[in-house]
Amino acid sequence: MDGGAVVHIPDGYLGPQTYLPAWGVMAPAWAWAAARLKRTLRRRQLPLMALAAAFTFVVMMFNVPLPGGTSGHAVGSVLVAVLLGPWAAVVAVSLALGVQALLFGDGGITALAANCLTMAVIMPFAGWWTYRLLAGRAGSVPRRRALAAGVGGYVGVNAAALATGLLLGIQPLAAHDALGRALYCPFGLAVAVPAMVIPHLLAIGFVEAAVTGLGLGYLMRTDPEISIAATPGPGDRPLRRLAAAVAVLLLLAPLGLIAAARLGAGTAWGEWSAGELEVIAGRLPAGFDRLASLWRAPLPDYGLPGTENSPTASQAIWYGVSAALGVAVIVAAVLALRRLAAGKGSGDAAP
Repeated sequence: MDGGAVVHIPDGYLGPQTYLPAWGVMAPAWAWAAARLKRTLRRRQLPLMALAAAFTFVVMMFNVPLPGGTSGHAVGSVLVAVLLGPWAAVVAVSLALGVQALLFGDGGITALAANCLTMAVIMPFAGWWTYRLLAGRAGSVPRRRALAAGVGGYVGVNAAALATGLLLGIQPLAAHDALGRALYCPFGLAVAVPAMVIPHLLAIGFVEAAVTGLGLGYLMRTDPEISIAATPGPGDRPLRRLAAAVAVLLLLAPLGLIAAARLGAGTAWGEWSAGELEVIAGRLPAGFDRLASLWRAPLPDYGLPGTENSPTASQAIWYGVSAALGVAVIVAAVLALRRLAAGKGSGDAAP
């Protein structure tokens, strides 16, 4: 069975035996991250954090066709960790994932904590540790630090893919009926783990490495010292460069959807609808439908409800509108965190 990217696990794929513990892990993680940022994040760094969160949101909208008709995407959370520290990445990427789930149905509500665990905790911390190890005492040597960031991106996204495969693969063991049939994700570890890990080792990991390494190199052109202390005090030029990158990605998002459609990029592994899952698995797990219908996003799949079969050009317009709306919500939410930094004039963040 073909694989895909680190998935935005939809509702219905994880049972309460898994998603409730994930919420139990993420609740204190979010609280700790917020408290840490309140102590250490300087107010002038919040615009960079807002743009970094917006960047991860938009970059996850670009699907890369993979062999077998599936697709994958980069995440960008390691780049956020390199720029602002891993705890800032926890908050920024969690916010992006929350907006995706609530507004666009990209990832489940019950599975939100699990998605944040893989993409907003495991990925940025694994990538940041790798970056720190490889960058060493590189100082302001841009090439070495950009290469270290790229390797960090590769390691981080593969760590997240492995974690996602494990979360999905344990479902038949964690919850099944009297006949031994899985109530949620029907694919065990022998299927789910390779389906997640292999495409990332061979393809998506290199996409993530390019996004992270080239992204850091792009920002270091205006500020060679950026990210050395994990949380920079950016001037106007790095902010303008990141804002320009987000703006370009926003403009290209509809074109990305059209290109993916023309190249036959299908649904990522593990993100199938109920109908697709029933065809692929041969049946619809008994617990799936109950959870899958818990939340109806106002703009499902980044478009108006009922427009899933509209012409690609029409879908592309709504895709672009949704991208702009998502970025606006994320930037507004992060800038609202200024209250957390009220009265804080200096200080560097620690990991």
